[in-house]
This record gives sequence, structure tokens and C-alpha cells, in this order.
Amino acid sequence: MDYHQFTFNTSEPELLLAFIQNLPFDSFEVEENRLKAYLPAKDDTEKMRKALDLLKERVNFNYRHSVIPYQNWNTLWESNFTPIRVGDFCGIRTDFHPPFAPPVTHEIHIQPKMAFGTGHHATTWMVIDQMAKLDFKGKKVLDYGCGTGILAILAEKMGANALDAVDIEPPAVENTLEHIELNNCTRITTYEGTLDQLGKNHYQIILANINRNVILKSLPTLYNQLEEGGYLLISGFIQQDTDLLQNATQQQGFTLQEIQTRENWICIVLRA
Repeated sequence: MDYHQFTFNTSEPELLLAFIQNLPFDSFEVEENRLKAYLPAKDDTEKMRKALDLLKERVNFNYRHSVIPYQNWNTLWESNFTPIRVGDFCGIRTDFHPPFAPPVTHEIHIQPKMAFGTGHHATTWMVIDQMAKLDFKGKKVLDYGCGTGILAILAEKMGANALDAVDIEPPAVENTLEHIELNNCTRITTYEGTLDQLGKNHYQIILANINRNVILKSLPTLYNQLEEGGYLLISGFIQQDTDLLQNATQQQGFTLQEIQTRENWICIVLRA
């Protein structure tokens, strides 16, 4: 899939993100004084431009627009990816990065094949950090919006007995399958599509590192798919959305366990 890349220059990238994540962008990269947002090529760019013009009345920014062909995503992903280390617990690296020193308990190897999520290292870090506090042994786990599949792979390394990984993007599913093989995993089943692809499957732990709008829309289904007493870890949204997510999850019936913040991003741990 080709993508439209909107590169915003602004002194308040986090504030701007709080507004534009309500627009139909797929993913974001936050940098100092700059924000990049990606829109599928099939979407209406003229409609997006009009929405951004209205937004200029509330936030100071300018932007430029370009089209990134599908074949260029690989190069973009590799150029933006940096190894992720979560203490001594887990490290994620590619073959062109050296092994972690000192070593970590769980090391995940990936191949640079896609750009989805490269700007969300803080959210990935927090979900992994929270996973370290849970017992995955013998559990059935769902990685919702699996992207590169690293959360499902980590869950298997931690002893999960059966895992499902689902993503709506075909390149994400393809990348997940490659990483499953690369990390010698045998208990992960992948699905292309939405939660509907999973039928009436139930889980003891659900990991959802996506974005605010997708999570809000999916809360009823996630609640029904989580076994009583099970854990739901959600991330992919900024600190300004904390109250919104807290209220929505409480109304759905979840019990709040913990909220973690990192670089203005948040991760919420919930229990059914």
C-alpha cells in the first residue's frame, strides 16, 4: 500500500498529535519540533488538507506532503529503527545491531521490513515493562494489532501456551510470520483482519498497542474476549487521553490496575 506522508513542523508536536490522532492517519512519528503522520493512499487528501487548515486556528504549524510508495517502506523502517532495551528483561534488535551488553533475559530478533510503529518506541517499551510483571506461563494470549509480532513472540518466550496475533495490514501479518520463524516460535497463530477473525476465542491476557480510536472502538469486544480476572494492556495514546481512556474502560467494566507514563505516552493495565 502506498502512503501519504505529512511532515509537520511545530514547536508543540505532542499537542499537535493530540488533535490529529482523531483524523484518519494510520501511524505517527514524533520528533523534536517535528511530527510525521501517514495516511493510506486510498484516502482523500483534499479532505485532510481542509481539516488541517481548520486545525491551524488552534495549533501553530506548517506541513509538507509527499507520497511514499510501498516499496520504500522497508528503507524508511530500517533508517528509523533503533534497538529497544527494557532493563535486563528484554531487548529487541536487528541483525545489523550488536548483541545487548550486558545480556537480557529475553532477546528478540527482527528484520527491517515495515515502518508501522517506528515512532512508538515509548509505548512498546511500556507494554514490555508491564509484561514483565505478569505470569504468562500456560496462558492463552492475544496480540491485537500485532505489527511486527514482537509482543506475541515475547509472550511465547515467557511461557504462554497458545497465542493469536491479528493485524489489519497484510505487510504486518507477513512481517509477524517472518519474525515468528526468525525467533523459533511455534505456538503463535496469525490472522489478517479485525477481531472478528478470532470468532469466540477467549484469552487470559490481551496486549493492544495500537491507537486511541481503535482501542475505544474495540473495548466491548475486548471485554467479551477476556476471561474473568484476565489482564488487558493498552497503549498507543498520549497522556492527554488518560481521562478519556479511564472513563471508557471503567464504563465497559474493566478495573484499573496501573497507569504508566513515558515520554508523554501512556500504558494502562486493566483487569476484567
